[in-house]
Amino acid sequence: MKKRLLLAGFALALGAGYTLTAFSQVKPEILVKQRQAAMTLQGKYFGPIAGMAQGKIPYSADVIARNAAYLDVLNKMPWDGFAESTKDVTVKTAALPAIWSEPAKFKEAQEKFQSAVSRLVAATKTGDEASIKSAILEVGKGGCGNCHQNFRQKD
Repeated sequence: MKKRLLLAGFALALGAGYTLTAFSQVKPEILVKQRQAAMTLQGKYFGPIAGMAQGKIPYSADVIARNAAYLDVLNKMPWDGFAESTKDVTVKTAALPAIWSEPAKFKEAQEKFQSAVSRLVAATKTGDEASIKSAILEVGKGGCGNCHQNFRQKD
């Protein structure tokens, strides 16, 4: 009797594990919305410092350091939202099919962006305005621009 009860309990636990896995799958539409939200926040924190690098907004080393730190966290967030399951969603997205047809190139673009943000964070620690501005422009052109040129529909 105890063996039967033990086996039944084990089978139930095993089945519950599979059920939890199925329930934990994120819907593709949610993944798209999450990656869009992360990218929106990236724009929110990059926009002002890009304006500072271009001389359109007064320079503030404190704002740049804070925003660069936020970007350093945010630049890791959107990429898992580009799962294969999201390529045919009905949610409006600017993602191009090249993301899935050229995954190595897309991964390389992500890594360039992340490296550029890391260099920006490092530059903020030097306090040298010229190198900080140069690092900001590198994030914009080589980081953001690289993906937007090849993997995002033009507005």
